[in-house]
Amino acid sequence: MRSRFKPWAAELIGAHPEIIIPEPEKVKGKWQEVFGNDHPLHIEAGTGKGRFIVGMAKMNPDINYIGIELFDSVIVSALERVLEEEGGIPNLRLLKVNAKDIESYFEKGEVDRLYLNFSDPWPKSRHAKRRLTHETFLRLYETVLPENGEIHFKTDNRGLFEYSLTSISEYGMLLKDVSLDLHANEPEWNIMTEYEEKFSKKGQPIYRLEAQFQAV
Repeated sequence: MRSRFKPWAAELIGAHPEIIIPEPEKVKGKWQEVFGNDHPLHIEAGTGKGRFIVGMAKMNPDINYIGIELFDSVIVSALERVLEEEGGIPNLRLLKVNAKDIESYFEKGEVDRLYLNFSDPWPKSRHAKRRLTHETFLRLYETVLPENGEIHFKTDNRGLFEYSLTSISEYGMLLKDVSLDLHANEPEWNIMTEYEEKFSKKGQPIYRLEAQFQAV
């Protein structure tokens, strides 16, 4: 997700190192110290403007959350959401980094769950390796998740969803929950992203799956 250029974004980001962690590679393996507890850690790769990760953190105070987003003009919106909350959100941090470098910031087994929400579908076949459910990325996620760690994935793009079902299955992961129309019987725990709300209002079905790595 990109947004219009915001010349003031870098300054605001720099003013809140307690939320957007600078040099996160220096706390690799030490995230329990950052949060001051040993609660489970869930991360969202491509957190966008933060609606999902903020909602999840507020709903689940006994889980620590980290939202990853590369662009200043986007992550600053997530930061603003956090700052709007009186007292902040103690179980939420943000990283302004590229998700493809995830193993630089987390040790094996340090992350309990990974969320992929409305990732770029990269519809052309020659771009398949850029899809966040390609086996190259699955292998990367496996480096930070525990043996039975989970990936939760949502998209409005049927082609990407079908590709992801195949890719994840061929990788040897266990598909635990698959929905071809999430909002037809929407669970009360579902937090909608900005994209999700936009597409669902247009009548577009939302596809969702949960997948689990399996011990060898």
